[in-house]
Amino acid sequence: MYYPDELVEEVRMKNDIVDVISGYVRLQKKGANHFGLCPFHNEKSPSFSVSGSKQMYYCFGCGAGGNVFTFVMNYENYTFAEAVKLLADRAGVNLPEMEYTEEMKKKEGHRSRLLEVNKEAATYFFYQLRSPRGEAGYRYLTGRGLSKETMKKFGLGFAHVSGNDLVQYLRSKGYKDQLIQEAGLAGFDEKHGMHDKFWNRVMFPIQDINHRVIGFGGRVMGDAKPKYLNSPETMIFDKSRNLYGLNFARTSRQNNVILCEGYMDVIAMHQAGFTQAAASLGTAFTSGQANLLKRYVKEVLLAYDSDGAGVKAALRAIGILKETGLSGRVISLEPYKDPDEFIKNLGTEAFQERIRQAENSFFFELRILERDYDLKDPESKTRFHREIAKKLCGFPEEVERENYMQAVAERYHIGFENLRKLTASYAAQTGLVSPVARPKSGLAQKRNTPEENRKKMQRLLITWITEEPGIYPKIAKYITPEDFTEPLYRKVADRLFDGLSKGEYQPAAMISMFADEEEQREAAALFNTKLTELETRQEREKALHDIVYTVKKNSYEYYSERMGAEVNAINQVIAGKKALEELSKTHISLDEG
Repeated sequence: MYYPDELVEEVRMKNDIVDVISGYVRLQKKGANHFGLCPFHNEKSPSFSVSGSKQMYYCFGCGAGGNVFTFVMNYENYTFAEAVKLLADRAGVNLPEMEYTEEMKKKEGHRSRLLEVNKEAATYFFYQLRSPRGEAGYRYLTGRGLSKETMKKFGLGFAHVSGNDLVQYLRSKGYKDQLIQEAGLAGFDEKHGMHDKFWNRVMFPIQDINHRVIGFGGRVMGDAKPKYLNSPETMIFDKSRNLYGLNFARTSRQNNVILCEGYMDVIAMHQAGFTQAAASLGTAFTSGQANLLKRYVKEVLLAYDSDGAGVKAALRAIGILKETGLSGRVISLEPYKDPDEFIKNLGTEAFQERIRQAENSFFFELRILERDYDLKDPESKTRFHREIAKKLCGFPEEVERENYMQAVAERYHIGFENLRKLTASYAAQTGLVSPVARPKSGLAQKRNTPEENRKKMQRLLITWITEEPGIYPKIAKYITPEDFTEPLYRKVADRLFDGLSKGEYQPAAMISMFADEEEQREAAALFNTKLTELETRQEREKALHDIVYTVKKNSYEYYSERMGAEVNAINQVIAGKKALEELSKTHISLDEG
C-alpha cells in the first residue's frame, strides 16, 4: 500500500511546514527559525523549533522531530497514508487510488464498513433522543444538568424500548446482518432472531482521538441490569487502548489530563470548562491507556470516586502511571462521591481549587496506607515506617529518592538519617535498590562515553553542513558517508552528500526514508544538534576544522579495529590516514568561493 515517491515529495513540498504547524501550535519567529510550546510534552518555555529552510521541526526538550508528514502522523495519530491524504487535500494535490494487495483491500474495506455502520448507528441514536420516543432519555440528561450544546458536542443519543428498531434501520441503509453483529450493535438467538444490543438506554458514542465512532456505552433507564452496557471489542474498538473524551481532551492545551471513572463525569467536567477530562471505558485503567496519554501530557490528575472502590482504582492507576513514566496527583472530591456531584454542589471555582491542591500520588499512597496502622502504638508505627522505606525503594534515582525521604521525614516526624538507614537496610535485604557508588574524589564521573562523543561529533557536522551548505565543497575531499559509523547516520549522510553534489538540498525528504518513528526522531536530531555560538570567523573555522578532523580520526580508529572483519575496512584505513595527514596541515576557510 503506497503512493509513488515523486507524488509524496510533491505533497510535502506544497505544504510549508511553518504554515501547517502554525495551525496547531502558536509560533514566534526567533532568528532563522520559529519557536513555540511543544505539543508533544508539557513545557513552560518554548523549546519546539520549526525550520522553514530545512522544512523540519525538532523539540530540544523531548526530542520529537521530523518533517510535515511526521508531525501530522504524531499529532493526529494518523497513519502515513492518512497524513499524505490530509496534506494532499490541503494543497490541492489529486491523489490516485492507493495500491493495495487483495488482503489489504479486504481488511481496509472491512474496517471502513465497521466505522460507517457505527457512524450510522450514532446518527440514528442522536435523532431518537430528540424525537418523542427519546423523551425519557432527554429528561434524564437535562435532569443531570446537561445543556443542548453539551449533548450535541458529545453526540448523545437514545436507544428505544423496542427490540430491533436499530437493526431494521441499518438494514434499510443496506448493511448486512453479519456486519451489524460484528460491530456489536446486535445479537442473535433462536427465540428473538436478530435483536438490538442496546435498548431503553441513553447512548454515549465512543470516539477515537480522530472523532470516529468506534463503539457505544449505554446507560439504562430505570433499575434494570447492567446499569451501563458497552460495545464488545471489535477490529476498531479496543477498550484498553482508548479513553472516553480524549478526542476533545487532547486538544484542550492544558498541562494535564484529568482521569475520571465514568462518561457523565467527563461530560459534566467539559461542560464546566475542564476540557482536559477523559475516562477509561468500563474497565480498569491500563498501561495501553497510560501510553496513549503519554503522547499528550506528562501529568495525570486522578478524579476517581471517593468511595473504597475509587480509592483502590486510584492506587492501581498510580502504579501504572509510574511504570509508564507519567507523574500523577490525586484530586480530593470529599465530601462528595464524584466530580459531577462535586461541581453541582460547590461549583467550578471550588473544583479548580481542588486541582491546585491535588495531592502528590506518593503521599496519597502513604495516607491510604496509614489507615492500616495505629501510630500511637510503637510496634505498629515501626511497621508503618518499614512500609514507607519499602515504597521509597521504588524510586531508582538517588536524587528523587532522597528528595522524597526528606519530605517524608518532615511530614511523619522521622529522623532523616534514621529513614535513610532503614531504606538502605530494606534495599540491601531485598535487592530492590543497589547502593549508589559515590566517587572517592570530589569530581563527578563523566557521563559522555567515547561512543556518544563520536556520535555527537557526527551529528554536529551534519547539522553544520545543512545550515551552511556552502561548506560541503570545502570538506568533501576529506569526509565521505562511510566516515559516519552509525548506520542511520551513514544513510542520511549518503543521501545528503549526493544531493549537495547535485545541488538538490532537501533535508526534510530524508526523514521519509525511515518508516520507524524512533528512527525518524533520530534522523531529525541529526539536523538539529545545537552548535556553539562563536563570535569570530577564526573561532568558527577552528571549530569546523576540529569537528572534521575528529570525525575523520574516529572513522580511522573505527575501521582500524575492523580490519580483517570487514571487506572495505583496509581501504577506509588507508584513505583515512592520508586524509588525517592532510587535515593536520590544512586550514579550512569559511570565505565564499
